[in-house]
Order: sequence, then C-alpha cells, then structure tokens
Amino acid sequence: MVAHVLRLRLALLAGALRGDRRQTLRMVVATLFVVLGTILAILAVMSLRDSSVGTASTVIVLGGALFVFGFFLGPVITDTTDQLDPRRFAVFGVDERRLPGVLVVAALVSVPSLALVAVVAAAATVGASYGAPVVLTVAAAIVAVLTGVLLARVAMALNALFLPERRSRELTSLFALTLIVVAVPVGVFIASMRWNGDVPSPLRAAASFLGFSPFGAAFALPFAVAEGRLSDAWASGVVALLTLVGVAGLWAFLVRRALTTTVRPTSVRERPGLGWFALMPANAFGAIAARSLVYWLRDRRYLVNMIIVPFAALISVVPLLVAGVPMTHAAALPIAVVALFFGWMPHNDVAYDSTAFWTHVASGVSGVADRLGRLVPILLIALPVLAVGITLTLTTIGRWSLVSVFIGVTISLFFSGLGLSSVASVLAPYAVTRPGDSPFQQPQRSSSRGAFGQAGTLLGAIVLSLPTLWLGWRALVDVDASLVAPLWTGIATGVGVLLVGVAVGASAYDRRGEQLMEFIETT
Repeated sequence: MVAHVLRLRLALLAGALRGDRRQTLRMVVATLFVVLGTILAILAVMSLRDSSVGTASTVIVLGGALFVFGFFLGPVITDTTDQLDPRRFAVFGVDERRLPGVLVVAALVSVPSLALVAVVAAAATVGASYGAPVVLTVAAAIVAVLTGVLLARVAMALNALFLPERRSRELTSLFALTLIVVAVPVGVFIASMRWNGDVPSPLRAAASFLGFSPFGAAFALPFAVAEGRLSDAWASGVVALLTLVGVAGLWAFLVRRALTTTVRPTSVRERPGLGWFALMPANAFGAIAARSLVYWLRDRRYLVNMIIVPFAALISVVPLLVAGVPMTHAAALPIAVVALFFGWMPHNDVAYDSTAFWTHVASGVSGVADRLGRLVPILLIALPVLAVGITLTLTTIGRWSLVSVFIGVTISLFFSGLGLSSVASVLAPYAVTRPGDSPFQQPQRSSSRGAFGQAGTLLGAIVLSLPTLWLGWRALVDVDASLVAPLWTGIATGVGVLLVGVAVGASAYDRRGEQLMEFIETT
C-alpha cells in the first residue's frame, strides 16, 4: 500500500512537470528557493556549535517552533493543492485504519518535508554536540518532524472542509493582511534588539515559553538535558509526545471523516468573478461591505485620500523638529495623525455613493447593516497600516515598552473617528466629486452644513480621546508612569464611541433615508 501511494505521488509530480510550462517554471523556481533557504538555515544552525548552550538553545527553539508552525500555517495561506487528499483514495477500497499512516509516509516524500528533515537533523547535531544523549536527540528530532508533517496534513484537511476549493484573491488578501499585522511588528522588534554577543532577555523568555509549547517542546528537550534541567526536560518531553499523539489522532479522525462523510450538495449557483461579494456574508451587511470594498480599492477619490494620509502625518513632524522638540517625542505624532484621519475618512461616505444609494433605500436596508458595512473597508485598510506604523514608531523612539500606550492611543482616535463618522455621514453630508471626475475637483456647495461634519468628526475624536492622549503623553515623558492605563482607557473610549456612533447613525439613517436619497440626487 505504501509503495502504491508513493508511486502515485511520483506520478503526480511527473505529470505536473509535463504540464503547463508556466506552472512547471513556478514549481522549479519555488523548489530552488526552498533548497537555497534550507542550505542557509542549516549553515546558520551548525554555526551555533561555536556559541554557548544557552544561545544555541534559544535560537533553535525559537526557529524550530516557527518552522513547525509554518507547516500548519502555510497550506492555509497559500491554498496549496493537496495531492494526498484522502478522498482521492476512497475509490480504491483502502483500509481506513492504515490510510492515515500511509499518507503521512507519502507526505515525507516532498520538498518541504525533506527541508524540515534536514534542518531538524542539523539542530539535533548541535544538541548532541553539547552533551545531550544521541538516542534522546534522535528521538526528539523524529517527534519534531512527524509533528510538522502531521500539522501540514491537518491543515490541508481543514482547508478542504472549511475553505473554498478555488481560493479567491480577496480571501488570500485577507490572510496576507493578517500575516502583515502579526509578522511585521514581531520581525522589526527582533531586528531592533541589541544582541551584544548574547541573546536578549525577551527572546530568552519567549524561548522558555515555547519550550513547553506544542511547537517547540521537541526542540527544547535535548538542550534541557544538556544543561541539566531534568524537570524541564521531562515537561518538554511529555508535551512533545502528547502533541504528537493528539495531532495524529486528529489526522486519523479527519481522514475517517473525509472517507465516510458525503457533503450534502446545495442548490447554490456559483458565479465566477463575484470577488468580495462571494467572500462576504450573503446578507445586507455583506453586500454593503463588498460594494464599499470595491469602491475603496478602485475609486480614485478614495485612493487619493488614502495616499495623502501618510504624507500628512510625516509633514506634521517637521514643525516640531524645527521648534526643537526631541525626535523621540516628535516621532510619536505621525501614528496618532494617521489613526485620526483614518477614522475621519468615512465621515461623508454616503455622498460618495452618488446614485447607487437608492438601492439601499429601495431594498429597505437597516441602518445597522448600512453603518457597519461601510466600516469594513477602512478597517481592513487601516489596521495593517496602523500595525506597521506603531512598529516603526517604536523603532524610532527605541522604547518597545510603549507598545500598549500606542495601541490605546490609536484605538481611541481611530474608533472614535469611525463612530462620529457613522453619525456625520447621515446628519451632515455634503456634495463631493462625482464618480469619474478628477478627485481634486471640488463641486459648488449651496450650504455650509458639511463643515460641521468635517470639523465635528475631526475635533470630536480629539476631544473624546483627550484622556487617553494625556495618559499616553505622561507615559512617553515619564518612565515611571503607568503603561497600562492608556491602553484600557483608549480601548474603552474607542469601542464605546464606536458602538454609540453606530447606534445613533443607524437610527438617523432609518429616519432620514428618503431625505438622503433626495440630497444625493440633487447635488
């Protein structure tokens, strides 16, 4: 049975190589990158033999945990086609009890799995060089490899169950944004550390935690024995074995479910090219969110506003530097300005709809669905930008302990602006450039009520955020000030204003729907 599956795996690989030239070229290039990355990783790991056991342990545990976690995360993000999908073998009458193990053995015959084996073998060699028993080191390496391969198998199975077979680029973009929000701050934080020939204490603490986690326990076991920490070694060993058994059991369950469960067919008609509409929920909120996303990502009027925000934030620092404000203090302003303007941007979103707004009124869309749906685009755009902006700000200031302070300040300004914008776009809309016209062209306006929406949203977000701004400023200039107070004050202020603003804006929308449509038709 194993030989049959391996032959099938090799046949599928050969067929892919004989297929489309572009696909073959992509496969060859990807393989070369994996091989090159594996060689560099092995060289880096082997170089740890010249360092202390503590340094080698920290680096290998962190890198190994990240490597194993990548085996689980990779199939979810990249939408990799599973050549060993258990459902492909249902027609062969395969024994359900043997198939999970056979597929795991076949999964070892792949470029990523071989790369994992090579890197783990290098880590095991380093662990043995520090005095860890060879048998224990080899056993831990086998557990690490099997855990990584099984996690990849589980991710593939979950992919087939819960995610669409043909991944849209919109869904891939959401995964990429999530990865940016998490990976960029962590990467910049690690890169900004001062090593001075030793591992920084935050990384040691992280490695100590991951040494008892399912992802890093197998890597920490040999080094714990080499350092004489037998209690830690027992704990890591138990966690590693329980993780392997648990993931193997989950994989066996998913294989059995794939072979014995038939998904009930639905009568949904799939239409190509729906983009965000196919990804969002099939209700009024999802439709408005999808349409707003299309506007925000394609309409020049929105794009110009988004491009101007970072430049306005950077320019705001110049007067402070000219006035002699220290760079460590002036650098805190741009991210606050970005958060403020991102929250302010939807304050006239209804007017940008132009004649399309009649679909909301004619279909009886509720005010809550309209208000929340319009906030989805700016949330998806602003959150990654703010995450990267906070990272760059902390790098410039050089105090990563202020991360909670900046999170609280940006949440307060951003969410407060969104809440006030949800009210202003209904109560104080004003004429804007029509679709297709130059975004720098401003139409004539017969009333000045639009100024109240513009200024009220901007100033209101600042006024409501004053407590958070004050606490944040104290934390910036006084090292003894509380770092937690700005975080919770900002979260309470921002979330509270957002919820109240959405509720008030929804109520106003339900009352003034026809008036808004009349305003849009006549401006």
